[in-house]
Amino acid sequence: MKKLRQSITLKSVLGLTALLVFFAVIVCAIGYSIVTRGFLNLYGESVFKCANTATYFIDADRIDDYIDCKGESEECQKIIDMMDMLCHTQDVTFVYMIVPDLPDYKHITFLFSAMNKKYDYEHYDFGYYKETTNEEYVAKYKAMYESGSSGELVIRRGKNISTGDHITAMVPVIGADGSTKAILCVQKQMEYLSEFQRRYIGNILIIFNVFLVFVIIFHTFFLNRNILNPVKRITKEASRFANENITPGKKLSDSIKSEDQIGKLALSIDKMEQQIIEYVQDITKVTAVNERISTELELAEGIQTHMLPTDYPAFPDRKEFDIYASMKPAKEIGGDFYNYFFIDEDHLCIAIADASGKGIPAALFTMASKIIVDNNALSGLKAGEILNRVNNVICANNKDEMFISIWLGILEVSTGKLQAANAGHEYPAIMGEDGHFEILKDNHGMLIGIDSEMDYKTYEIDMKKNRKVFIYTDGVPEATDSKENMFGLEKMVDTLNSCDGSPKQIIDNMKKEIDIFAGEAEQFDDITMLCIQYLEL
Repeated sequence: MKKLRQSITLKSVLGLTALLVFFAVIVCAIGYSIVTRGFLNLYGESVFKCANTATYFIDADRIDDYIDCKGESEECQKIIDMMDMLCHTQDVTFVYMIVPDLPDYKHITFLFSAMNKKYDYEHYDFGYYKETTNEEYVAKYKAMYESGSSGELVIRRGKNISTGDHITAMVPVIGADGSTKAILCVQKQMEYLSEFQRRYIGNILIIFNVFLVFVIIFHTFFLNRNILNPVKRITKEASRFANENITPGKKLSDSIKSEDQIGKLALSIDKMEQQIIEYVQDITKVTAVNERISTELELAEGIQTHMLPTDYPAFPDRKEFDIYASMKPAKEIGGDFYNYFFIDEDHLCIAIADASGKGIPAALFTMASKIIVDNNALSGLKAGEILNRVNNVICANNKDEMFISIWLGILEVSTGKLQAANAGHEYPAIMGEDGHFEILKDNHGMLIGIDSEMDYKTYEIDMKKNRKVFIYTDGVPEATDSKENMFGLEKMVDTLNSCDGSPKQIIDNMKKEIDIFAGEAEQFDDITMLCIQYLEL
């Protein structure tokens, strides 16, 4: 049991950790992207301003003269000096002017170039002739010469860039006739961006790890203190009382003081135990053993009945739907339950269940399961996720190896969408668009309480198209007559289709047909039914 409890805690922590990691990755990626774009925009604006400034030093119509003098004239030297000054004052890596070969742009000729002395890169002399770096550069040269582009930007980043991460702005040098005579380029290193990105990721990881450790510790403490330990004590006490039928040394409500559904369950079991003990003591004084047992069971039946909704109409102020349910135990108390309640103004939870066994142990297990279902349904999760939680809690504290089948639905009243999940329960009967009921063979999961690894799936029913849903326990199709013939699913569906009435009329008609079929035969199983009808206003 200890290992199982630890396993559930571990699964919960791993799920929470995965969610936090997913959230952290998204936040980190968004922040990383925004900051990177911001830096690139700043670098881009900087190199473009520097490149446009450098074009003022050059007379585009004298480029041929610059080439003829091989850059050795006084004017050329002044241009190089101005570029060198610009290179150092603006903290850029490289300022240079090139003339590409036309029309294929496959080679370029360097005219003027200036290099920032703090970088140890190769310096190109006047007239240096080399192959164009790649097709990206060819396309950008062509855009400035042939398409009238006012400037192009090249960003080089990655481990394979020998000159380090850098950004290069290219602007055309325009002659008096409006044509491009050359291209002025400015390169700037982006070491600040790379450093900031490393620090950003490092800081995020430190903050996330500290937060994750805190959340795991708090969550583990909260889960064990508020859910697993109280449920274990409740289950242990329920099992003890079922076997011993004596007052406990300490009441559950003295050790479980929460005001949630678990606390209410503890208080209900205390009250039920106390009432059963008092009645047993009173009856023992004046009646025989059989009468005492009969009274005890009648008390348990009353307690069980009061825990189920029995007032109709169930929700007089809600006109969007109609609902009705009934339970007829085979003995004084049963192992079935049904329930319906609003999670919020727009979501109605519907449940029906059938526990293993009979008598008081089954009734206690059933009512404990009901409270656990109610408590988890209020979390706002999908139907399958609710059954997963219920299964985990029950498996963690199920020394007696009891189990229960549950069909759970959550109706979104405003849309008519009914989410549902099935844990080993009977298939529901759905009224189709043609007005006839049919069995819906939904996705069955295993019974609750058998396998803590079980993953229950959620499916959806459109109540606007299927306006009635009938759910039931196996006591309906397995009702038998004196010859041990079973009522059966086929006759159940035929009975549903024979009554086009309200949920109450449908259930009353089903009761009548079962009674007629069974005749004088003894009822061997609990018969529980619930019908809901969606009413389009």
